[in-house]
Amino acid sequence: MPGFRRRGRCPTLEIPSHFLWFCFRKLEFPFFFLFPIRKTGMGYLNCRCFFFPSVPFLFLLLCFPSAATGDLKSDKQLLLAFVDAVHHGRKLNWNSNTSVCSSWIGVTCTADQTRVLALRLPGVGLFGPIPANTLGKLDALRVLSLRSNHLNGSLPSDIMSLPSLQYLYLQHNNLSGDIPASLSLSLVSFDLSYNSFTGEIPLGIQNLSQLSLLNLQNNSLSGPIPDLKLPRLKHMNMSYNHLNGSIPFSLQKFPNDSFLGNPQLCGPPLPQCSAVLPSPSPFSPFSPPLSPQPAFPQNHKKKSGKKISTGFIIAIVAGALALLLLLAMVLIICISRRKDGRSSGGSKEKGSNVEKPKEEYSSGVQMAEKNKLVYFEGCAYNFDLEDLLRASAEVLGKGSYGTAYKAALEDGTTVVVKRLKEVVVGKRDFEQQMEIMERAGQHPNLVPLRAYYYSKDEKLLVYDYVPTGNFSTLLHGNRGTEGTPLDWDSRVKIILGTAHGIAHIHSEGGPKFVHGNIKSSNVLLNHDLNPFVSDYGLSPLMNPPANLSRVVVGYRAPETIETRKITQKSDVYSFGVLLLEMLTGKAPLQGQGHDDVADLPRWVQSVVREEWTAEVFDVELLRYQNIEEQLVQMLQIAMSCVARTPEQRPRMEEVITMIGEIQQFGSKGRPSLEGEPEDSVVRTS
Repeated sequence: MPGFRRRGRCPTLEIPSHFLWFCFRKLEFPFFFLFPIRKTGMGYLNCRCFFFPSVPFLFLLLCFPSAATGDLKSDKQLLLAFVDAVHHGRKLNWNSNTSVCSSWIGVTCTADQTRVLALRLPGVGLFGPIPANTLGKLDALRVLSLRSNHLNGSLPSDIMSLPSLQYLYLQHNNLSGDIPASLSLSLVSFDLSYNSFTGEIPLGIQNLSQLSLLNLQNNSLSGPIPDLKLPRLKHMNMSYNHLNGSIPFSLQKFPNDSFLGNPQLCGPPLPQCSAVLPSPSPFSPFSPPLSPQPAFPQNHKKKSGKKISTGFIIAIVAGALALLLLLAMVLIICISRRKDGRSSGGSKEKGSNVEKPKEEYSSGVQMAEKNKLVYFEGCAYNFDLEDLLRASAEVLGKGSYGTAYKAALEDGTTVVVKRLKEVVVGKRDFEQQMEIMERAGQHPNLVPLRAYYYSKDEKLLVYDYVPTGNFSTLLHGNRGTEGTPLDWDSRVKIILGTAHGIAHIHSEGGPKFVHGNIKSSNVLLNHDLNPFVSDYGLSPLMNPPANLSRVVVGYRAPETIETRKITQKSDVYSFGVLLLEMLTGKAPLQGQGHDDVADLPRWVQSVVREEWTAEVFDVELLRYQNIEEQLVQMLQIAMSCVARTPEQRPRMEEVITMIGEIQQFGSKGRPSLEGEPEDSVVRTS
């Protein structure tokens, strides 16, 4: 504990040196000039006060540093100073008049919204050096991600020494100079890869006991690798630098990929270091002889040496020829096998049941084309393509146009990534279609397109994630289980919202813009059963599939199956099939284990023709009283939508009007009592 002693006329304070250093670090102000300090032994410092009349005031100053530490207001000013000093390509919505915690892109605050906790601005087009005394003063900052920008210059040391900093991501920039020697002891992830850092790896990394990830690859670092005895280090990469010497024993557990591209680096897992050659021995054949040689060697020894060397040369030549022949044969075999593999690659992929989501949608992304994720205006996401490739992913489903994945990113964001297949248009046409899809998708009943990625081998789309599920699962998934089936009002709400979304696509996208893939699994639902239509606008990008699946054919209009052309009228037909699916509880062309319906519209027409209309409706709907008339009216709308001739089908705006009238009629005082299935049979004239 600190103690006082009287030395002459001025009080003297003796405190532990580490305590004084802690207080000065917290205050971040050079108070040393106020006190003549000398060490008294045993780690104590002697401070004689000249300017303060009472020593207790000093204790108040040292032990209550909150007045000098920052708050949210100061954090806001520091962030504004940073963004004013750095040019940025994408417009940030940082404004001094708005809330930092609730509206600023890339900023995350503490739970009580008193400090800035994280700053994530990857791939936003930041240019220039990182200014000192801005981000390095955010003393509550734990996460800093400025990856995939165009930052240059040296890395300010005040950022690296932030005591609270745990996650630092600065890869894919052009930062240079030495890595600062003073590092935060709280660092867990430390990524400076793909920059231009020089100098040696700082020895301070040895003290980062919490470090789990260390990436320094693709820089110009030199010198030996420090012996990093870090118990929590799981991921490490120092490849493609100018490091030399042997790899420390503590790092030999990492694969050789972590050390490649350093020609002067050796030791496991790389090849062993070559031993230093000893000085020549007196008995070495290359050293001069100790005894004089005969002036005239015997001729038979000379001839014998010639014969041996000639035979040895012949053997070497023969061996080399044999080796070349063997290599040529192996090369021919490999090329033929690769051709066979390419020709049969499509059938192999179709027959495989093993899913590797992340590897699948990232397999065609080339290193030179990374970080080219194109965002649309107003998108609040702050990740780039590298984030998607590193995110944990699971397959949501395989549709007509590709495979959809749920991607959970490291910052907690969850999105849907759709990997398109069989795209036949070029980059310019693809980008134009993306613009139309983004513009047409601005409706509360459509899943908005947030970003896309285009390369020769991969085309990816990024959508918002809708958590609850889809209409197909809720309509068919609860049958035979204890789950509660969808009631009538919920079905009408879902089908009416779906109609609004499709009508918006037809009106905003232009006369030739269509959905092209309307089915119950493409109607997503949130917790309030509000529908969100997905997969719209993709048909112009694709090859018409030669063999449509049974489920897809069940929703297709007859003229589409014959001509492979999709129109807005064929969308109306598909919506009519969806409406019949809602009314009957039967999916078009169901799989084994259910009542197969070869053609749902034709089956409904055949039943209605026999005047047994009640046999059409889902038995779950017949449990509700006083909805018979609404069921019949909704059935009539569905039958008009699935008319064989496109000209006889209504427009989506007309469908919305008719469904809205039915919904209003049903809400006028109808009791929503649930009972047993009605015995009466609804008949039509």
